[in-house]
Amino acid sequence: MAEEPAPPDAPKRKKGMLIPLLVGLVLAAGGGAGGYWAVTSGPLAPDPAVAEAADADPHAPANAPLDVSFVPLETLIVSLGPEETSRHLMFTAELEVDPEHEAEVTRLTPRVLDVMNSYLRVVSVAELSDPSSLARLRAQMLRRIQIVTGAGRVHDLLVTQFVVN
Repeated sequence: MAEEPAPPDAPKRKKGMLIPLLVGLVLAAGGGAGGYWAVTSGPLAPDPAVAEAADADPHAPANAPLDVSFVPLETLIVSLGPEETSRHLMFTAELEVDPEHEAEVTRLTPRVLDVMNSYLRVVSVAELSDPSSLARLRAQMLRRIQIVTGAGRVHDLLVTQFVVN
């Protein structure tokens, strides 16, 4: 007897779709397992010494030195622009230094204040009003402070007060 043709409304069965689906699932599982291995114990795994330091203080930045000192700076009040506008900047900061350089940096504080005062006097009011300008100002002042204090003594400038009125 001859085969009967399938009715037109019956779904057609696609042959050969099962093997590519299974191969894809196996490859996905293998890729996931390989990725897990790479970040837990393979080439992308964190250094155990860094992991111990992070466990000690979870709020400390990963690249921050563990033993630092802070040298407070006096509050600077700088007049901005022409005298008729009478706008002022109130600025307070601290310097992050290694403990062995703390005395040297403290002794150079008047020079640091002079450099910061000189720089802040020439900054325009429009630039100070820009919310993203603080990062630029910090970088500029930190670079000038590092020149005054010497290389490797000051790691960061921490701005604690920045008020323009």
